[in-house]
Amino acid sequence: MKLVDLSHRICNDMPVYPGDAAVSLTPAAFLDRDGYNNFSLTTVMHAGTHVDSPMHLTRCRRFISEIPPENFTGRGILLDVRGQQIIETRAGYEKNIEEGSVLLLYTGWDRLYGKDEYYADHPCISAELGELIVKKGVRAVGIDCPSPDKPPFPIHRLLLENNIFILENLTNLDRLLDAWNFEVFAFPLKIDADSSPVRAVARVYDRKWPERTDSKKR
Repeated sequence: MKLVDLSHRICNDMPVYPGDAAVSLTPAAFLDRDGYNNFSLTTVMHAGTHVDSPMHLTRCRRFISEIPPENFTGRGILLDVRGQQIIETRAGYEKNIEEGSVLLLYTGWDRLYGKDEYYADHPCISAELGELIVKKGVRAVGIDCPSPDKPPFPIHRLLLENNIFILENLTNLDRLLDAWNFEVFAFPLKIDADSSPVRAVARVYDRKWPERTDSKKR
């Protein structure tokens, strides 16, 4: 078993979505002066690696703090979608995408993190694939770019209206290409907000995933 960090670092002046306020991470106390160290963080909830909940783009009034943590973890399914500007449904997706899983889309776009084109030209999920994701009942969808779509955000709304959470700005998905059996953990802060930064991690197993003894899918 090994752990793969799927998160970008939170730091001063890190990349943010165009129009969002800059992240400010500054010392608030110093060991030599105050007897302890402390830092102050000012950030929007959508900077860096984060998870969107339904409140973000629907009329849902439930804060992300009110959502049980089991919604943010599950068996991982990775789709290699590199080279697709519009991410379409392909043969095998119907079979391979599992109910209750965390579906990760590897675009390779994280190599452009911090550059203008990262936000301007990123790939998007097609309407057909979005509908398939809803049909399969996944728990969350993660992608290594800033968003699964662009304004007016139809895929965001489709997924969130069906209580499918969205992980954005992931990284290191290439390290899961040969991982047949892994879990994803992306717990939000227990914060009264629409979304939250996360430390997304994959736990990769070096053995076959245990077979379930019941008939229900994970």
